[in-house]
Formats: sequence, structure tokens, C-alpha cells
Amino acid sequence: MPLSPTDIAREVLRIESAALSQMALEMPADFDCTVERLLAVEGRVIISGMGKSGHVAKKIAATLASTGTPAQYVHPGEASHGDLGMITRQDALVLISNSGETRELADIIAHSRRFAIPLVAITKRERSTLAHQADFTLLLPDAPEACAIGMAPTTSTVCAMALGDALAVALMKNRGFEKENFLAFHPGGTLGAQLLKVSAVMHRGTELPVVNADTAMGDTLLEMTAKGFGIAAVVADERLVGTITDGDLRRNLEGLMDRKAGDVATPAPKTTMPDALLTEALRQMNDRKISALFVTDEEERLVGLVHIHDALRAGVA
Repeated sequence: MPLSPTDIAREVLRIESAALSQMALEMPADFDCTVERLLAVEGRVIISGMGKSGHVAKKIAATLASTGTPAQYVHPGEASHGDLGMITRQDALVLISNSGETRELADIIAHSRRFAIPLVAITKRERSTLAHQADFTLLLPDAPEACAIGMAPTTSTVCAMALGDALAVALMKNRGFEKENFLAFHPGGTLGAQLLKVSAVMHRGTELPVVNADTAMGDTLLEMTAKGFGIAAVVADERLVGTITDGDLRRNLEGLMDRKAGDVATPAPKTTMPDALLTEALRQMNDRKISALFVTDEEERLVGLVHIHDALRAGVA
């Protein structure tokens, strides 16, 4: 009885995951010294490969570039027709070839040897031409391809991709690459939104609804209405000492207009800081079922206000 598509898929995943587990247990001997050498590169890490290896190379180059290691993909065919000029003596090369005998890589290999450019090989064959010429060799596991005829690059490309991820993460950790650095390279889309800080969207200065403790509630209501956030900050010596929300108004309806802002305000309000992630501020608002947070500095001075709509507009949900 033939296997179902689901059974076939499970077998593919089993074969590929087994190869990844094997590679994790038998890490390439040159991995540590490869990371050390790439950390010392003054230029860029040039990644190249042909066919499926080329697609993997593009992904690895993109991952390196976005995690603190300047990198670029160079097509081996184009390299032989002028693009070798993109590769300088300050760079390092990572060439991917499962067999280690890809003809299209010959000119890049020769170029690297002529100008003493560090060369890292990612290949399955330790005795291949590529491995022989390389300064460092990252061997892929001797595992079968997962395709039906055992020939199409499947397991080998998965392992090469994973090895590229391992290199990128090892490099970024050794560089001390943090969330702030990541945001600089990902200003758009969901990733950028998730790493935005409160300071990027908060309201400041004259936009803030601010009153003193002795401000009459009539004037306080006017300030709250004019600024449109449904909240007012009560300050003393520029420090936030309380807040007045719509809920505070409802709880103090009796004789409200005869009171001062300090009589109605909730003391010691919850706040956030300018360098807090916007996602953290949104979580705080959702947890407390409030729509705005005042922003204070380390000395509790009022510096801004962030509203739930600011987070939503920024793409944080």
C-alpha cells in the first residue's frame, strides 16, 4: 500500500531532523576558528554557491547582514564576468557546495588564493577540491537526501542553512549584538514595531494634560477635554504625584466642582519609562485595563504620555 502524503512528509522531516541532530552532536571541527576569523574581518563576508546552494547562500548573507556581520551574496557565474571586483582583500569568503566540486566556483576559489582572502568551505566531502583549497572547512553530516530518489538537494540544503544560522548567532553573540542593534536594521514591518521604544511614539511638551494639585477641578476638566486623552497628570516640582482619570471623576461626582485636583487624583500612579519597549507598555495597559500611561524619567519627572492608540498605529498589537 503506497504511503499517504502525510506519511511521506513525516519521513522527510524525520530524515532531515536526524541529520540536524547528527550535526549538533558532531559539530564541524573548524567551527570555532571560523567564527574567530570572521569576527576579525574588516570588510564583508562574501557568500556564494550555485543552484540550490546559491539560494541558501543568499539567505545566510541576509541573516548575517541583519545581525551585525556585513555580508553580501555574489553569484559565482557573474563573478567570472566582472563581479570578482566586489571581493576585496579585507573580505572573507564562504563557499557552499555539497560535492565540493562545483565548477562555477573555480574562479572565486582561484581569486581567493591569489589575493590571500580567507576561504571557508561548507561541503559534505572532506577530500573535495573546495575543502582542499579552503582555510576552514565546515563539513555537513554524511546523511541521505530526503527526496524520493535520494538526489535532489533537501537534507543537505537544510543542514547548510542551519549551519549558516549557527554561524550568524555565534557571531552576533560574540559581537554583543542586542535588540537595539537589531531595530536599527529592521525599522519596518512587524519586527521593527516589536522593538520600538516608548520614546518613539510618546506625546510630549504642550501635548500633555498637566495640572497642579491646587488646580480647581473646573480647570482640570477643561485641560482633560482640550488634550483629549481622558486623563490628567498632577505634578509638583515637575514630578508626577498623581493622575486623574474618567474613573476618578465618576468616583468623586458628589461635590466634584468644589474640589481641587489633588483631592481627586490617584496617588503613586503606574508609569513607564522612555526606553521601555512599546510592547511592554501596551501589555501594562492591557493588564490594568487602561488606555494611557504617563512616562517618567529615573527621577520621576513627567516627560511624556503614551496612549494605546499610539501602539496600535505603530503596528504593536
